Amino acid sequence: MSEDADLDLNRQSRCGFPEVIYGEGKPADLILRLFERQQANGQDSLVTRLSVEAAELLATHFPHGVHNAVARTFRLRAPSADSALSGQSSLENAVSAGPVYVVTAGSSDRPVAEEAMETLHWMKVDCELIQDVGVAGPHRLIRHIPRLQTAVAIVCVAGMEAALPSVVGGYVPCPVIGVPTSVGYGASFQGVTALLSMVTCCASNVVAVNIDAGFKGGYVAGLIATRAAAGQRSK
Repeated sequence: MSEDADLDLNRQSRCGFPEVIYGEGKPADLILRLFERQQANGQDSLVTRLSVEAAELLATHFPHGVHNAVARTFRLRAPSADSALSGQSSLENAVSAGPVYVVTAGSSDRPVAEEAMETLHWMKVDCELIQDVGVAGPHRLIRHIPRLQTAVAIVCVAGMEAALPSVVGGYVPCPVIGVPTSVGYGASFQGVTALLSMVTCCASNVVAVNIDAGFKGGYVAGLIATRAAAGQRSK
């Protein structure tokens, strides 16, 4: 156990996936030690809200990891059988579930959407990002509807008045996880308006997570996708 954090190494056996490290405010050396413990125990690693300093330290120690500067994440596969002796990690995404689409209303929502995407990659879920299809130009969404209708789940990332989840929800037969962002002018109240819009959405298949919580939206969609895939395999 680290002196600074009690890492939950049993979470994967209970919940299906290892503990994810929230990097905000954590020293870089602590995040590194947590990664080292997960890797030593054969677990995949993911850290969100990562500082530049911590990202550089992780990249130095784990050159085979994936750093997404836009999402502020770093993910790392557990050492594979072939690379255990070298200390390297396998980055092959053996996709086991999906598809999940992450949809953004505008380009300003991309950092939150990228966090959702990185979470889904870490969960080995087939996923795709569809950007800039907000209601200011509704024609942009229409051409993507056939693909969206094949989704197991959709993560819809939007700020301002966050009308997009309502529209998407009316076109698809799957859960839509709304992720409100803090994008917008004064009356958006740093995402509170978007959150209330999603919570009061008329489309019955739309639910919402916290403001700017790309990880949470991606994780819930990933759970839906992996459980659906497990059900299909058991038939």
